[in-house]
Amino acid sequence: MTNRKKALILLNTAAGMGKAENYSLEISRRFAEEGYEPLIYPIIPGTDLVSEKLLAEYDGEVEMVLCSGGDGTLNHTMRGIMEMQKPPRIAYIPAGSTNDFATGLGISSSFDEALETALHGRLFRYDAGCLNDCYFNYVAAFGAFSALSYATNQKLKNIMGHAAYIVSAMSDLRNNMRYNCHMRIETDQGREEGDYIFGAVCNSASIGGFEMFRDTEVDLDDGRMELLLIKAPANPVELQKILNSLRKGEMHSDHISLRQIRNAHIVSDSNTAWTIDGEFGGSYEEVDIEVLRRVVPIMM
Repeated sequence: MTNRKKALILLNTAAGMGKAENYSLEISRRFAEEGYEPLIYPIIPGTDLVSEKLLAEYDGEVEMVLCSGGDGTLNHTMRGIMEMQKPPRIAYIPAGSTNDFATGLGISSSFDEALETALHGRLFRYDAGCLNDCYFNYVAAFGAFSALSYATNQKLKNIMGHAAYIVSAMSDLRNNMRYNCHMRIETDQGREEGDYIFGAVCNSASIGGFEMFRDTEVDLDDGRMELLLIKAPANPVELQKILNSLRKGEMHSDHISLRQIRNAHIVSDSNTAWTIDGEFGGSYEEVDIEVLRRVVPIMM
């Protein structure tokens, strides 16, 4: 009997419209046709059937891991890969509500096209970020609206998709606009201090399904990420100026700054909640962020 290569296939059936579950038979068939032994597991939070544990169990035994779900699913898969002694390459079939990072990687939202990329695409190594020992693919953020992705009801996301984020944002608009956090920020590009309504270190032009950097080219493997900071408005006039700049995609103004960084040390006056790749990433008064160059191998 032919000695087949092994592929670990991780399906998050709760993400998006639950489409990943419908893919399982076709994925296993196509991988088997390509000479793989497909090992298929559902992702079930709170059990041993989570990406990190399954990847540790199969360390050194698989040549590829395919995950299907949303940005959070890819994040947990990447975290497991980063801890492996013999990390396999990753393949990704987007099945979430927004799939921000898949868009940046050029991975199609079409199942057939994404599966073809998994099997016959090219290997690419992209940069990952690390915030206080927690890895992220494309964004670590704080402030107004940063909790939208995990605070929005999953059933609502399954029914409405990206529109669910708009509904959730509008329902809590007043509280988000009142957010204010005083921070001291030191990066390899300099220091600054101020009151901020929002901040993010990101490796994607799209965050939460919203196009942020229209005129900025985002390279995923240059060893740098974009640091976006928005100062807290002192009055409604300043708030309107910020909203106008964001609508136009203007990332350089009196209230908005955007620069590329390799690392950052951020100290806030109070415990600040961070969102990492669309999930709650912990609350800290002090964080260290580092960009790790070309550490994640993925088919694209």
